[in-house]
Amino acid sequence: MPTNASSRKLLTLETLGISAAHIYPAFVFGTIIYLIIVFCNLLVLITIAVCKKLHTPMFILLFNLPISDMLGATVFFPHLIFSIVTRSRSISHPACITQAFLVHVYGTGNLLILSAMAYDRYIAICHPLRYNTIMNPHTLIKIIFSIWFINLSIISILFMLHARFKICRTNIVDLYCNNPSLLKLACEDTSVNNYYGLACIIFLQGGPLSIIVYTYAQILRTCVMTNQPDARRKAIQTCGTHLVVFLILQINTVLTLIAHRIESVSPNSRRLLGASVLIFPPFLDPIIYGLKITELKQSITLFLKRNLSSSSSNKL
Repeated sequence: MPTNASSRKLLTLETLGISAAHIYPAFVFGTIIYLIIVFCNLLVLITIAVCKKLHTPMFILLFNLPISDMLGATVFFPHLIFSIVTRSRSISHPACITQAFLVHVYGTGNLLILSAMAYDRYIAICHPLRYNTIMNPHTLIKIIFSIWFINLSIISILFMLHARFKICRTNIVDLYCNNPSLLKLACEDTSVNNYYGLACIIFLQGGPLSIIVYTYAQILRTCVMTNQPDARRKAIQTCGTHLVVFLILQINTVLTLIAHRIESVSPNSRRLLGASVLIFPPFLDPIIYGLKITELKQSITLFLKRNLSSSSSNKL
């Protein structure tokens, strides 16, 4: 944990550059975006929870994604909105460590969840006769436990390595706290952290990417060979949705990590890329899944109609 001296320090996040005339519009815009993210993700969560026909491995794995997305958005938006109102970019060192920890838990969680979902679709499409045997409740529990255990273990070690350092700077070079920006506060050798961080990037970016490439190549091969157009269309639609969501997160994350390691990248580009990781996936994921997966779209529509009609009946 941070030293007592560190814990008393106030750090300064990068300025938002919002003029006095734009504070109110920025506050309203940020609040609306956050509320939309929470509403859409909660809608997906609740729909999966209450609709029994969605209690299948695919949707149970998907259930974890809105949880992770809401975590990422909640770590970022409330503090950002508070900063807009107060015009203060100060944050305590413990709060900064907490924010950075949860930001990385969110990013890692999304990558692992999407990898597990790709594996589920691979079994469903390439080995349909063995699907219920392989993706049984016991296996499903082990997959979900592994996702969060691996996630929390890797990120906990990453931030335990920060405990060795005394900080000699107070300016965070990003709009929010994260591992690279925290390392830049240290006045000691950060080689161990950098090597571990690089190993995490290789494992957490390369691992999911390898799983996605392999499973989707096999799925594509199976879809091409199948003589059932409806099954092929449904498989491509579902897998296309997963692939779009994965690419949004992967491209955002990779570009952000590269921007932190290349000094020639402009600070504004680095900040925008960093913020995009916490804005676009949580905002787009529930919309993409809600619109593109037929079973989920129908269940959401039915759930909303049922609740709207019951609330109208109660008023009468």
